[in-house]
Amino acid sequence: MTNWFQRQWAGYTFWHIILMPLSWLFGFVVFLRKYLYKNGWLKSYRLNVPIIVVGNINVGGTGKTPLVIWLTEQMRQAGYKPGIISRGYGGNARQVTEVFPASDASVAGDEAVLIAARTHCPVFVSANRVAAGQRLLETYPECNVIISDDGLQHYRMQRDVEIVVYDSVKGFGNGDLLPAGPLRESKARLKTVDAVVSNGVDNGKGLKSVNPIEMQFVATDFYNLADHQLKSGVQAFSQQKILAIAGIGNPQRFFDQLSHLGLCFESRAYADHYIFQAKDFDHIDADVVLMTEKDAVKCRAFVKPNFWVLPVNAVVENGLMSVVLNKLNSGNTE
Repeated sequence: MTNWFQRQWAGYTFWHIILMPLSWLFGFVVFLRKYLYKNGWLKSYRLNVPIIVVGNINVGGTGKTPLVIWLTEQMRQAGYKPGIISRGYGGNARQVTEVFPASDASVAGDEAVLIAARTHCPVFVSANRVAAGQRLLETYPECNVIISDDGLQHYRMQRDVEIVVYDSVKGFGNGDLLPAGPLRESKARLKTVDAVVSNGVDNGKGLKSVNPIEMQFVATDFYNLADHQLKSGVQAFSQQKILAIAGIGNPQRFFDQLSHLGLCFESRAYADHYIFQAKDFDHIDADVVLMTEKDAVKCRAFVKPNFWVLPVNAVVENGLMSVVLNKLNSGNTE
């Protein structure tokens, strides 16, 4: 069903005759909900520390998690002690849950586990992000800023800085609201946030009304999932039979990255947040299995010696931290 919608959202088909009225209704509900929160008819909550939301206006992955990891390190360098909250997508936690590097991704969510492993900061997940933030501050009172992985539309939680991440490859599809298009909010929302970060070079194709800050992903050496101390450069795989897997928002981005590294491989794309099982790797005819870090946290329970992981780091243009720090230091958090 997800793939079907993705195909419809790429343009316009017969189904839009049926879906467009639902999109108009969805847009009215979005507008009304935001209006009620803004004017106090629905209660919102302010936590005791500043909140930075990293989100998007469309469904699916855009590259938020690497940006959250990058932003966490930058806030540390600026003298802050950050904590992180998340919805925990892909996990089944029913209550506020603290996440550790060794947490079960099927409970806490793959992105939250990856963030905990990469940042070593306090991480809490819950559908109720206010409750997650409150528990984080109760448990770690030294934290003086919270970064929310997603949650742009979670207006119940007041925020101080809003950052939207945009995937320059996927774009905004046909530009319509759900379910006729992939948007949770209209593109006009981009004019109201503090910064828009383009994952990749946009070239003005999708962002015509704002000036985005560019972000690129830079790969480092592969590491072995069974033994993280074991590293390898790409040349070690050049003569081997490779299977590349990806259960992320944009699997093609990972496959393109491997191609740019000069590798030839068979690829298997899965749905975002796909929970891998040991049987997914039965009867594989490959010397090496390559995967993303987000997928790796879901494969630890049945790891094999030929599982290799390609870590990536976000590299962000100058300017984003100035926006964030100026907003926090100005006290203008409305």
